[in-house]
Amino acid sequence: MADSAEETEEITALCDGLLLNTGVLNAKKLEAMLKSGIKANSLQHPVILDPVGAGASEFRTKSIQKLLNNIEFDVIRGNLSEIKALFCHESHTHGVDAGNSDNITPENLLAVAELLKSIAIQQNIILAVTGQIDIIADKNQVYCVSNGNPMMRLVTGSGCQLSALTTAFVTANPDNILQAVVTAFCTMGICGEIAFANLQTHEGNASYRNKIIDAVFHLDSELLEEHAKFYKIQ
Repeated sequence: MADSAEETEEITALCDGLLLNTGVLNAKKLEAMLKSGIKANSLQHPVILDPVGAGASEFRTKSIQKLLNNIEFDVIRGNLSEIKALFCHESHTHGVDAGNSDNITPENLLAVAELLKSIAIQQNIILAVTGQIDIIADKNQVYCVSNGNPMMRLVTGSGCQLSALTTAFVTANPDNILQAVVTAFCTMGICGEIAFANLQTHEGNASYRNKIIDAVFHLDSELLEEHAKFYKIQ
């Protein structure tokens, strides 16, 4: 929660991993993010970027590019529209959501996987992209995760929660980052499934949000092993 340039380096030094989330962005926060990211790099801590809304405005896109130019990231976690805005110079971003044409489906899965792998090779980074099917790619391998529930798209902050989980898993497993990211995605998806199963007919997305958080709290390794739906495609 530290977003002041006056303290962010000190707070970063207390942590074992760093997530930079551009959801609520302004010039002062950008300065703090740059200091925090550079500090984390100097400590050789994992750094994850959630480029919320990349492509939605010129300021936002240029600010995220500045982060990419000055900080070495281990993982970028976003939707396909955000990734395209940053690396393909095209954007179908709809606010903070992916455009309809950038939904990942069984029909375009292989083409999207090839695109993400090529970017991962160029940038030497892991891309973790959410959609109807999630894709996690590094320069050597591509995994798909099919856990989750469509209602998760109606919960504001579910993507940010996934980014936080991803950062926690990567920080705990810095020698197996790709596997850590896949596991984080499975975890979030499974918890979305459990939460939906526990939702009452009179409850909506606010209750669903809390049930997702509760499911994360109660998830154990046995449930994770039993319900994880992931597969390697390349």
